[in-house]
Amino acid sequence: MNYLITAVLVVLALALLGLFLYTLFVAKRVELAMPPEGRFVTIMGNRIHYVEQGTGPDTLLLIHGLTGVIQNFGYGLINELAKTHRVVAIDRPGSGYSVRPDAASASLTVQADVVAGVIDALQLGKPLLVGHSLGGAVSLATALRHPDKVRGLALIAPLTHMPSQVSDAFAALAIRQSWLRKLVGWTLAIPLSIRKREQVLGVVFGPEQAPADFPLRGGGLLGLRPSHFIAASRDLAAVETVLPQMQQRYEDLQLPIGILYGREDRILNPQEQGEQLAARLDNAELTLIDGGHMLPITQPEACLQFIKARLNGSGAAV
Repeated sequence: MNYLITAVLVVLALALLGLFLYTLFVAKRVELAMPPEGRFVTIMGNRIHYVEQGTGPDTLLLIHGLTGVIQNFGYGLINELAKTHRVVAIDRPGSGYSVRPDAASASLTVQADVVAGVIDALQLGKPLLVGHSLGGAVSLATALRHPDKVRGLALIAPLTHMPSQVSDAFAALAIRQSWLRKLVGWTLAIPLSIRKREQVLGVVFGPEQAPADFPLRGGGLLGLRPSHFIAASRDLAAVETVLPQMQQRYEDLQLPIGILYGREDRILNPQEQGEQLAARLDNAELTLIDGGHMLPITQPEACLQFIKARLNGSGAAV
């Protein structure tokens, strides 16, 4: 019996070692193929990766969503906006090439403070925050905690209220124990992500199609690293610690807010998230278009018109 137990443990250890080595191999290949494109600034112990383009009297700060990266805004948004404005896009703490220390909190309040620190460190003045998905929640948290640092909000498919249920696309991220999160991140997460890639993208992008160049141009490959999985899992777990309290304070927001949602969004419910916020605030305006959740990638022109309308102080529909 002892021999059998020992044999099983040896096999398990070898399997975990094999998965670890495969994960390490994939992560290194990804990093060689897609090195950092921007610069770094350290805020509250977080090493934040950012890209900056353009000049102009108005500044925009772009914040991606859960499992996202800067490149999610790379389908024309950054380049087009930079023709007339100063544009900065960041990898949120732990995402992309931004590094979040293990001891640092993943809460929306801390992420908001990091955003405020970026605004100060890069001397962005009072930028318009453009937040997609979870980046929308971070933008709202920043406006609540630092209203003097934000001109307005342009929220694209934002998380604004606690969802009635978490999308199946993110089910693997729902790990609360830190040790288990790291174990899964360094063993099972990457192989399973590769195996289920088409299924997950179908939910995240649906009913629209993920573009063929999404792995490189859209930054999809950067998600095939354990650090990215661990950070996204921490982000997801931390939402419930702050978002319910934020919901009670939305009436404190006095700045202009634009909300853009795809009617067929399969990740977040447009009625539960977009319509509910717009109904509560006279200074918030909702625009609905045909489309899914990944609008900055699938419909960059609509997003561009939406953002420009917010810059012009207009809520004109796209």
